[in-house]
Amino acid sequence: MFALVLVGGFGTRLRPLTEHTPKQMLPICGVPMIEWVASHLADHGIQEIGLALGYRPDAFRAAYPDGQIAGIPYKVAVEPEARGTAGAVRFAALEMQLKEPFLVLNGDVLTDLDIGALIEFHRKSHAEATIALQAVADPSRFGVVTTKDNGQVREFIEKPPVEASPSNTINAGTYVLNPSVIDRIPDTRPVSIERETFPEMALAGTLYAMKSDTYWLDTGTPEQFLEANLDVLHGRRQNKPELPLAAVEATAQVEDSVIGTGSHIDAQAIVKRSVLFNGCRISKGARVIDSVLSDDVYVGEGATIEGSVIGLGERIEAGVQLVDQTWPAP
Repeated sequence: MFALVLVGGFGTRLRPLTEHTPKQMLPICGVPMIEWVASHLADHGIQEIGLALGYRPDAFRAAYPDGQIAGIPYKVAVEPEARGTAGAVRFAALEMQLKEPFLVLNGDVLTDLDIGALIEFHRKSHAEATIALQAVADPSRFGVVTTKDNGQVREFIEKPPVEASPSNTINAGTYVLNPSVIDRIPDTRPVSIERETFPEMALAGTLYAMKSDTYWLDTGTPEQFLEANLDVLHGRRQNKPELPLAAVEATAQVEDSVIGTGSHIDAQAIVKRSVLFNGCRISKGARVIDSVLSDDVYVGEGATIEGSVIGLGERIEAGVQLVDQTWPAP
């Protein structure tokens, strides 16, 4: 089955990390996020993928000039303007001439979902569309779904208030769609698959859902992006890559952190529960705690960065204290 990966978003919540890079190209333990997604698909027998591109599409072409991601051939469809999630699916499906049922995945979700089980559930249910479900502690940030015993969706409510949510089971961002779904999506305006298409299909009785209890994480915020890296570091994912090579002085302390290739942690510096991209320099006595630093960030002697996100090539001078900051500020 063909898999269409939605990677066209601006990644606004991850700024400044996404100021120059699409979020699906950000590294999870040194491996671009899109490669984690593609590898998971390959593990479940997917042999070709499509990328629905929008923001900075050339970054993907430049990173994978041989036409393969994690060994899987890929196609691209570049939206001329933002069309919403359903509009992106419609545009890419028509561009790629998809005539058979196909997978759709949000490219910023990391999961160990059994793709084969989802496809089989879709076939047995004779559904027009099937979505994967996941239970979460706070459903208010997602599309909440309730189902009948046979998996037919009763309700699809996008981002309800916590007190009004009928369930903690949410849309997990992986779908199987029949080509007929494309005909449901208008081409005259932006359309949300979560707010329009799926609720309409639920009313029509053609939307089904399969519950899953596996690893799942939406990486759309700096906190979740940091969590994704630490989950891999601690072996909570099924696969763990070789970690990047960095230089750490003997008296430096590095705990629960991912340090990018070419980075250097000087003597008496402390790095805890943080992600440093490539080429960072943490000077003597500096502290980096619960933070994410983009490529080539310099942190001066005795500086403290805590709970913060630092953009590409920024220089934090000696003694500066940054707590719960985005730098540079939006």
